[in-house]
Amino acid sequence: MGANAYLVEDDYDSEYHYTKRPLPALQGLDDHGRVIYVGTFSKVLYPALRLGYLILPTQLVDAFRTVRNLIDTHPPILEQAVLTDFIVGGHFARHLRRMRHLYAERRAALLEATQKLPLEIIAPEAGLHCVGWLPAGMNDRALVQAAASHGVDLVPVANFSMEPLERKGILLSFSEYTVEQIQDGVRRLGAAMRAV
Repeated sequence: MGANAYLVEDDYDSEYHYTKRPLPALQGLDDHGRVIYVGTFSKVLYPALRLGYLILPTQLVDAFRTVRNLIDTHPPILEQAVLTDFIVGGHFARHLRRMRHLYAERRAALLEATQKLPLEIIAPEAGLHCVGWLPAGMNDRALVQAAASHGVDLVPVANFSMEPLERKGILLSFSEYTVEQIQDGVRRLGAAMRAV
């Protein structure tokens, strides 16, 4: 890195990898101490836990420790201790295996159910969402409104972009729904798309 810069690697959901072996983290490949690795337990355990972590280059540890002490003098010691016991006891690894299997089933159900819709589905190998690119000319905001009237909550991909996107799309989440709910939701989404 010629600019003497650091790269921040935000790896919030790599634990949920469904196809091939996961790619190694950049931080693990970094021989020059230029990658700051950021992780969280909010996605893999539950959002209210609010525990995250950093893997820092050695030369940054003291500076980050100083900033951490200025931000909060009372870190969540109890939660950290319980999480440590959970990990050391092997419960975290079992939880990840169980959830990875469950989410893989739900992801497969979403991919199968959406085959009949006029969407171009982008299904990353990891994560908890897919993207459905809309047919040319379909308005994403109109679809969100129509879907809401059919009992389906959608989020436009444009909500995650600072610049206007050439294509319109919707975010399709599968982690919080059963296979039956996914199938029903996709049927309702199809009805909403026909109504737009």
